[in-house]
Amino acid sequence: MLTIYNTLSKAKEVFKPLDGNKVRMYVCGMTVYDYCHLGHGRSMVAFDLVTRWLRKSGYELTYVRNITDIDDKIINRANENGESFDALTARMIDAMHEDERRLNILPPDQEPRATDHIGGMHDMIQTLIDKGYAYAPGNGDVYYRVGKFVGYGKLSRKKIEDLRIGARIEVDEAKQDPLDFVLWKGAKPGEPSWESPWGPGRPGWHIECSVMSTCCLGESFDIHGGGSDLEFPHHENEIAQSEAATGKPYANAWMHCGMIRINGEKMSKSLNNFFTIRDVLEKYHPEVVRYLLVASHYRSAINYSEDSLRDAKGALERFYHALRGLPRVPAKGGEAFVERFSVAMNDDFGTPEACAVLFDLVREINRLRDSDPDAAAGLAGRLRELGDVLGVLQLEADDFLRAGAEGKVDAAAVEGLIQARLQARADKNWAESDRIRDQLTAMGIVLEDSKGSTTWRLAD
Repeated sequence: MLTIYNTLSKAKEVFKPLDGNKVRMYVCGMTVYDYCHLGHGRSMVAFDLVTRWLRKSGYELTYVRNITDIDDKIINRANENGESFDALTARMIDAMHEDERRLNILPPDQEPRATDHIGGMHDMIQTLIDKGYAYAPGNGDVYYRVGKFVGYGKLSRKKIEDLRIGARIEVDEAKQDPLDFVLWKGAKPGEPSWESPWGPGRPGWHIECSVMSTCCLGESFDIHGGGSDLEFPHHENEIAQSEAATGKPYANAWMHCGMIRINGEKMSKSLNNFFTIRDVLEKYHPEVVRYLLVASHYRSAINYSEDSLRDAKGALERFYHALRGLPRVPAKGGEAFVERFSVAMNDDFGTPEACAVLFDLVREINRLRDSDPDAAAGLAGRLRELGDVLGVLQLEADDFLRAGAEGKVDAAAVEGLIQARLQARADKNWAESDRIRDQLTAMGIVLEDSKGSTTWRLAD
């Protein structure tokens, strides 16, 4: 029985889809003005993990993740580059998809773009105006009337009276209340704009997700996700808009993943302390980066460091060493490990405990490798099966363990030296055997001897 921590109730709840076995999930995606940084990767991987486990558990999932392809940052960056906003976003969307593929992230079922839903935004904004939840002061803007929505603050547990302390209205704004937020922005000279009942302009950020989510999944759906930094004000405002417009509950459960931190601060472009996904992938294998992101619980913060990446690499090497030399056969045996893994994942996607099960499974494979190789091979299949839920362990062991060797060493020469060393050992010529090992070590090669064979990998 799956339980999910619901940010709305601040408690773990037994997951019950609104419509039988069908699950509808919406996740806030990227604002595509630059390359994705590792914090974005954390969110994409977290909800990819949720997707994999829901489907593994037999649910019929529809996964929607949007793209914000118009906002201030996009306009500013396009102007800096001397290009159109849509040329910029097209390049960044392609780059995002490339990053996803390298991190083995499954594509969402639908990936709506804000600029394709302008008409729907007009409709929802007009509904909010008609119901008294929004107003157009006549300057081309439209604002949401926060004080009218009785449930405002129920997600973040913030109180309107506390939020008003210190809040103020900017000189160029026509708000009735400092807390009111923009639904439609009147056009400024030189900016992209769309015609609307209130004059040319473009949508505010919050209305985009309310419209895209309800358009794709209906007025009420099962799970809404995103990074913890979106809880307020973005997700709070989504609730206010959507529930005021439809009169129905918006998302049944809210999931928020933790941030990537560097020296205790959130990784973000505004703090200029970020590493793009492609920066990190220049130094580390994609599966190492992915394992770093899944080994911690999705709600916890991850401290990014070279040490944490080395630890992730070391963990994967242990797994792949266990798989090395065993034939690929269907998973067999290890039912107790499957049960423990399932219990962990059903407890709010508990990946730290699930990874601990994989380490225990590795110990059992290694124990049986020589005494019962068939059983070891069946368990190796089980290890790959469970690893697939985490999006790892699907490569050939040597491909992972020797990753990066291309262009650095001559694999044929290494194999020749290994065979010469094996022959020296068979001849009991220990001095020659040691000399060859020293030669390989100087080449940056680590040898691993097992019964009747020797394998190799690059040193760290």
